[in-house]
Amino acid sequence: MTNSTMVREFILMGFTDDPKLQILLFLLLMGTYLLTLSGNVVVIVITLSDHRLSTPMYFFLRNFALLEIGFTSSIIPKAMANLAMGNRTISVAGCFTQFFLYFVLGTTEFFLLAVMSFDRYVAICHPLRYSTIMNNTICSLLVGCSWAAGLFLILGPAIALFQMPFCGPITIDHFFCDNGPLLKLACLDTSLLELMDFFIAMLSLIGTLVVTIVSYANIIFNITRIPSTQERQKAFSTCSSHIIVVSLFYGSCIFMYVRPSQSAGFDFNKGVSILNTVVTPLLNPFIYTLRNKQVHEVFRDTRKKVFKN
Repeated sequence: MTNSTMVREFILMGFTDDPKLQILLFLLLMGTYLLTLSGNVVVIVITLSDHRLSTPMYFFLRNFALLEIGFTSSIIPKAMANLAMGNRTISVAGCFTQFFLYFVLGTTEFFLLAVMSFDRYVAICHPLRYSTIMNNTICSLLVGCSWAAGLFLILGPAIALFQMPFCGPITIDHFFCDNGPLLKLACLDTSLLELMDFFIAMLSLIGTLVVTIVSYANIIFNITRIPSTQERQKAFSTCSSHIIVVSLFYGSCIFMYVRPSQSAGFDFNKGVSILNTVVTPLLNPFIYTLRNKQVHEVFRDTRKKVFKN
């Protein structure tokens, strides 16, 4: 048994040992990462620079874009570096940092998604009371509580995990420091920690999912009552795209984390992890923000100003 004081680094197995496939994966990750960064940076800049986008919805989307940048940056750059250089080692401190950022930012995203769905519910179902309910103080409080909930739920289990002694081999069967593979390397009995992780996942995933489902169910019900067929189809189109992205994000995370034991199925988990670390962060800025009519108007006006100058 290897003493925990002797473990200075882990080895991330990554995706594959095939050099040609590694090059292809590197190019794909680099392309999607750059698109994700640029899309979310545009969301942040445009919502800060134009007064027409100074509404609660865009305030939440700006915070969500900031979360997405941190969330993807905690995982993808290291995975790209491992593919490019072939050096798959990560220090224990680096592994803890990656683990902590991934779960804190990811958990915060779930709470913020629930807040965003509630915001849309109030805007569509109670439009006359919207400005009163979703005032600046309430919006800031909801965002602050989302961040606090993510930090509060993850900090304890993260510290407990990395206080455990790790035994050899020190190979993590994943492309980042995920919970399940790390628990497998611990020398001590991890059943209590796994149970704690399960309840935290239930609270953060299922709890926020219930809020999101109830909000969208009420939204859809109100959309069916819109007399104009064209407006009804437009509203359904927007809601359906939101629901698809939310389903991908929640579905992949529920599959990976809402189960009492996470010690099996790591190979399949790698594929599922791509959905919430690569695919949904790429789609989110385009689905939630960049296809909105108000954003298109801001882009059009900005382009006119640039060409005039």
